[in-house]
Amino acid sequence: MKNAAMKKLALLFLSLSFIACQNEKKTISSSDQVNETDLSFKYDSVKVSSNVLVKGNENLTDTTKAVISYPVFSDQKINQFIEQKVMKFANEGEHYATYNDFASSFIKNFDAFSKENKEYGQTWFLDAKVKVEEQHPQYLSFLITFVNYEGGAHPNSSFTYLNYDPQNHQEILLDSLINPGSMPELTAIAEKIFRKNEKLSPTASLKDNYFFENDKFSLNQNFSINKKGLKFLYNPYEIKAYAYGITELVIPFADLKDVAKPNSLLNPAN
Repeated sequence: MKNAAMKKLALLFLSLSFIACQNEKKTISSSDQVNETDLSFKYDSVKVSSNVLVKGNENLTDTTKAVISYPVFSDQKINQFIEQKVMKFANEGEHYATYNDFASSFIKNFDAFSKENKEYGQTWFLDAKVKVEEQHPQYLSFLITFVNYEGGAHPNSSFTYLNYDPQNHQEILLDSLINPGSMPELTAIAEKIFRKNEKLSPTASLKDNYFFENDKFSLNQNFSINKKGLKFLYNPYEIKAYAYGITELVIPFADLKDVAKPNSLLNPAN
């Protein structure tokens, strides 16, 4: 009888242990699904070409093209955010709903121009790209590049960063990363780095070689966060002549300790 009782007790413990393990597995699996953010993506593109052929040097013919490449995420909310932002940057008095609308409109404008200027011997081009610069569970950074030519001495180009919180599905703005009222302090830190990069003394004038308003250094809102710190980008013509191209400025995390919010992305602990 004793052996029978022991066997029943052992079977009871095994059953309880099995049930506990199954419940634990279910709990872990459910939690993972709630917290996991799918940031997988692949690149795609649209390309629209004009039917108008332009004869160039050595009797070679070419045509105007508009190409837009962009990432496609598994999460549609991220895709919608990117596309809406690109269309906003591309808006030149017209409303574009999709990448294809924008590319087609560029070609339509060239075709109309070519029809009125039949002796015009040049093609146009549009090359737009959205590149994933940084990819983390709490942070996505995109660089939107527009390079286009519509006649003139040289192509036009612009480089714009987008910062996105994939967990809360919202854009990350600079003010949300720094303490309230700390923008003047952040600007002062950045100016020291800027002057060092440009080989300028602390008191050298910015009047002759730069385009800052009132000849006073200022930060823009075109930023990204990388492994080195907080990075700002100035476009051609923004603070310097076109020939100088873009100007980049990186503020190391160590220099941000007094202006960064404790729990923001500018805190290296995050």
